[in-house]
Amino acid sequence: MGALTGIRILDFTRVVSGPYCTQLLSDLGAEVVKIERPGTGDDARAFGPPFIKGESVYFLSLNRGKKSVVIDLSTESGRETARRLAREFDVVIENFKTGYMASVGLDYETLAADNERLVYCSMTAFGETGPYKDRAGYDVMVSALGGMMGITGLPGGPPVKTGVALLDIGTGLHAATAICAALYERERSGKGQRIELSLLGVQLATLINAASVYLVGGEVMGPQGNAHDAIVPYRAFRAADGYIVIGAANNAMFARLCDALGVSELARDHRFTSNAARVAHREELEAAIGERLAGATVSEWVDRIGAAGVAVAPVNSIKEVFSDPQVVASGQVVPFEHTTLGQIHLVGSPVHMSRTPVSYQGAPPILGEDTEEVLGKQ
Repeated sequence: MGALTGIRILDFTRVVSGPYCTQLLSDLGAEVVKIERPGTGDDARAFGPPFIKGESVYFLSLNRGKKSVVIDLSTESGRETARRLAREFDVVIENFKTGYMASVGLDYETLAADNERLVYCSMTAFGETGPYKDRAGYDVMVSALGGMMGITGLPGGPPVKTGVALLDIGTGLHAATAICAALYERERSGKGQRIELSLLGVQLATLINAASVYLVGGEVMGPQGNAHDAIVPYRAFRAADGYIVIGAANNAMFARLCDALGVSELARDHRFTSNAARVAHREELEAAIGERLAGATVSEWVDRIGAAGVAVAPVNSIKEVFSDPQVVASGQVVPFEHTTLGQIHLVGSPVHMSRTPVSYQGAPPILGEDTEEVLGKQ
């Protein structure tokens, strides 16, 4: 029994934000039925290369534990099938452009008329009101408009996107939280409700201190590169054979770092005796630390600085990540039996629950794999 065992989710989402949300809910025990277009399915099935035996590895990362059902929503019979399904489900989630679900008769008002306990979650790029409500948008467009790209990258350099779609992931997390909250509230009221969120809204919430620095302090944050605007030292440095990240966020940790580096005198230098002073004299301090770090390897410094109780880590490649002993010990890389690919390995859930642990309800489905099973019950 998972925490959400018994909850049924009708998933009309595709690409990243919605599928990430429903994958999280599946791991927690919910039954997720993924509705896909005939022939092509979720857009992410075409994202690649790489493809393995025709399957997109991008799609595989976001869709484990779901049942794939093909329904053609461009036909009245397909729309009626979807409406019949919605009467039997607890949650409907969609991330189409504003107005699409209403145009096919699958909006909240229509479905809730037959299922007042329905929790209905909609995700859009820019929101359902305002001048941009009809714009198409992916993670990178919204992160550009919403400020994240404006503070990412090297000072004086071009804007830089994040290496993965973190805004989509954040939106999926917010959606999963809201869905669980609405299901909990339904236990009291007996009624469902509609949830609406946008990538832009999540982007603004994700700006955290960059937003308050402007809204409260009146300052505009720019790109910080690998550094931190308010903590020094807190960045990536070059060692003899690669990069290492060091964070010394208080005076005691900074003193231990200086001892580990063999430059104890820096902790007593008036330019560096407080974090505010270290920020004011960032260039001198980072140059001194960088010069010292160049004299030994990443692994040597990680051992030495880590033993001093200072936050430190190597900058790993993805290959190095999955051979790291801590990652191996986490057990988070999980084997799955895929219908056409055989055994594959995917990253599992980071959540650990003592009584209702996460469970994996199968590999990502091939397109339409469960159509007959699910629609045959209707």
